[in-house]
Amino acid sequence: MKVNEMMDKDFIVVSPDDDLVEVSILMEKKLRFTTPVVDDQKRLVGWITSLDVTRGFREGMKNVKEVMYAKEDIVAVNEDDPARLAVLEASEYKVFNIPVINDDDVVVGVVRTFDIVKTLSSLYEIKVNKIFEAMEEELKGVTWEELMEASAIVTRRRTGKRVTAQDYEKRIRESTFGEAIWATGGLEKFFVGLIAIGELVIARKVAQARK
Repeated sequence: MKVNEMMDKDFIVVSPDDDLVEVSILMEKKLRFTTPVVDDQKRLVGWITSLDVTRGFREGMKNVKEVMYAKEDIVAVNEDDPARLAVLEASEYKVFNIPVINDDDVVVGVVRTFDIVKTLSSLYEIKVNKIFEAMEEELKGVTWEELMEASAIVTRRRTGKRVTAQDYEKRIRESTFGEAIWATGGLEKFFVGLIAIGELVIARKVAQARK
């Protein structure tokens, strides 16, 4: 997924010479509390938030350019960047929204925290059995039954609880990716478990072939 598939295209822009009162009215009307500042060619030159506008009012300032952040002081991503880059940038720099530009520095969208949460939420709702079906396809010659049996064995080893292949299959049929991550104690542990399952399947098939 690229940034342009996740970004908000219903955004507003302002110019450095815009009046702060007019900008505050626009932000309130459009329910956009951060916005890119652009030049006449719609190229990114800065960034402004509703807090900056409030500070401007308090300090007697009149125009956007008096309170905005300059381009070199803000985080931006390109529309063709991987979407994960926007997520990482938002996390690292503790920002709620990030302007999106094209190769000409023209603002084409804004990635908002809401967009990130919405995208991640959709990923969390993927059914776990879809992941196992992908494993079956990649591990050539492995059957669904073998995957379920290996999964049950790995689960028994880790939890100490007796789980049959049928129990495990029923569980993943009803679980989403997000539920599985929480249940296993995090994303890393979930994928470590998948690797262990794959390794066990391969080891068992090798052992059977040697008989």
